[in-house]
Amino acid sequence: MSLSTRALGRALLLGACAWPALALADEAAPNTVDSVIVTGARNPEDPPVVQDARKRLSETPGAVSVISQESYRSRFAVGLDDVLRDAPGGYAQKKWGGDIRISIRGSGLGNANHNRGLLIAQDGVPLNEADGFGDSQIADPLNTRFTEVYRGGNALRFGGALLGGAINMVTPNGRNAGFDNRVRIDGGSFGLHREHLAAARVFGDWDVYVAATNQRGQGWRSQSQQNIQFGALNIGRSFGEDREVRLVINGSNINQEIPGALTRTQFDADARQPAPGNYANDQGRNSRGVRTSLRTTWRLNESTVFEGAVYGVWKDLDHPIFQVIDQESRNYGAFGRLDWDGEIGGKRADAYAGLWLRSGDLDSNFYVNVKGARGAPTSRTRQNADAVDVFAEGRVFVTEQLALVTGGTWGRAERDYQQYRVPGVASTFDLKASKDYEWFAPRIGVLWEDKTGTQVFGNVTRSVEPPNHGSLSPTGTGFAPVKPQEAWTAEFGARGRRGPLTWDVTVYRAWLDKELLQFTVAPGIPASTFNADETVHQGIEAALDWEIAKGLRLRQTYTYSDFRFRDDVQYGDNRLPIAPKHFYRAELRYQHPAGWFIAPSVEWSASDIWVDYRNTTQAPSYAVWNVGAGYAVNERISLFLDVRNLGDKDYISNVQAQIAAKAASAAYWPGDGRSVFGGITLDF
Repeated sequence: MSLSTRALGRALLLGACAWPALALADEAAPNTVDSVIVTGARNPEDPPVVQDARKRLSETPGAVSVISQESYRSRFAVGLDDVLRDAPGGYAQKKWGGDIRISIRGSGLGNANHNRGLLIAQDGVPLNEADGFGDSQIADPLNTRFTEVYRGGNALRFGGALLGGAINMVTPNGRNAGFDNRVRIDGGSFGLHREHLAAARVFGDWDVYVAATNQRGQGWRSQSQQNIQFGALNIGRSFGEDREVRLVINGSNINQEIPGALTRTQFDADARQPAPGNYANDQGRNSRGVRTSLRTTWRLNESTVFEGAVYGVWKDLDHPIFQVIDQESRNYGAFGRLDWDGEIGGKRADAYAGLWLRSGDLDSNFYVNVKGARGAPTSRTRQNADAVDVFAEGRVFVTEQLALVTGGTWGRAERDYQQYRVPGVASTFDLKASKDYEWFAPRIGVLWEDKTGTQVFGNVTRSVEPPNHGSLSPTGTGFAPVKPQEAWTAEFGARGRRGPLTWDVTVYRAWLDKELLQFTVAPGIPASTFNADETVHQGIEAALDWEIAKGLRLRQTYTYSDFRFRDDVQYGDNRLPIAPKHFYRAELRYQHPAGWFIAPSVEWSASDIWVDYRNTTQAPSYAVWNVGAGYAVNERISLFLDVRNLGDKDYISNVQAQIAAKAASAAYWPGDGRSVFGGITLDF
């Protein structure tokens, strides 16, 4: 056992020993706003819209979180890694610009880029393509009222059956934004600046929210320049209590350079340098997109509410990497869900049932990369995907405090691929390939809640993930023989509030069959996908908020991740690369009655991480110290200062999986050096 592991274990043991005494010390301690933890009891200091979200998620017999915009308003948050910072169980680390490696319980962990195995949505509209490939860059934290995190099988409410679950970012509307007009200006190191304008209005039965964000910066590393714009429009019409129709439009324009992963030698020599090939070929990622949904919530009677939507997403991608990728995609779909609340046999009960339909097509063209510009064409394909999920879940309270929960989802997915011969390119030819998948994923659970809102829960859930188009990698005779990933996950946990303490702890174990894993083929070339035989993902997701004294609060999250092969022919019981075994974050915040605060914090990846499946090479552990501060001048004006990586430490943020790491393996993504950001927000 390493020194860092022992130290972390002692810190957790000390906190556990102090817990009972502290909880009994002051049962009447006032509540504080919880930015992440969901409990069965409402917190009166939460905004009503966040209270409602926490109450709804607390009905889930499993691991869930709610992150309000208030929790990161007084710091610099430009991506999902900043938003999810205090949420236990998730691994969200920036690689470059807005590209973030996001994984929950090891979902899509080895994916070379973007997201797989986790549904990421905005206002219920998937940011994933219809085949499951996702892009988290196209969501703006400043245009997010709150974020819902459903870990693992607890995302059944959205349909689907993915190992990681779902993250849903909800756009503000004219009724819940919390202001009439907002101007926010922030910026700081590496030439980064951001301007945000928003307005919210209510006109009788109508309401409207409109916002725009502009963001530009040079980046800590060379070849990291970015130019980003976001827009949001949310128009609603109310027809009485729990009856409304709402039009939501979100748009994005993202232009970013890609500095690339480094070899270990390059990182040690100069962590700020770009990968030579990325610089020479001016690699980048430029995309434009519009997402539109027409939604309704409609109470049918005292016990039944219908929620549904139709949506469409358009995206255009210009992506010069090892080749220039030119893609245009269109995704559209519809979902509907009935929520019922009543009695069965004299017992309190509730249930929901729904349908989710989605379809997408993508036109993809590859060209020779000539210093970032398009050269001769090398590939032309068309990729279609269709999917349907039918899902339901019900709870029956066999006693006033104990509920039994059961549900499941039936799903079907189709993949169609057509490749066209490119004149003059001998390696191309006409090809058609298709594949269908079908599954049923059941779920059973139990939820106990006492009168104070403390909850104990457990569940067993099956998950299924069919491969996306990138994973299927068509060969000369059709799709590569990649099979769907399947898993059974069992989890047990507790959450609640007692005196000055609010806690959320979950223990889980997932038994995976045919896990979809990836490895880097060569520098700059996307990874290949293969099915492992049997693997195990197990861990602990814990959060503890402690109000030490009035105005002084310690927030802690800890994630233990043990992901490994199981009696594999090639890799035995080796650990899977990328995820650190121990990951800890803590923030000690003092809020003075005069309106100012100071908040030192630490991010501690407390164990070395494996780089390759053969477990021959590791990236070192690290601890990065930060400090935040702010001042509320009055109810309208607030200021903040956010200083990161105080020690200017060179550290490896995350790695890209290899079969066997070598000296020439470009597998290491450097974390940013010391940076200082500040900003002002004006509400009027």
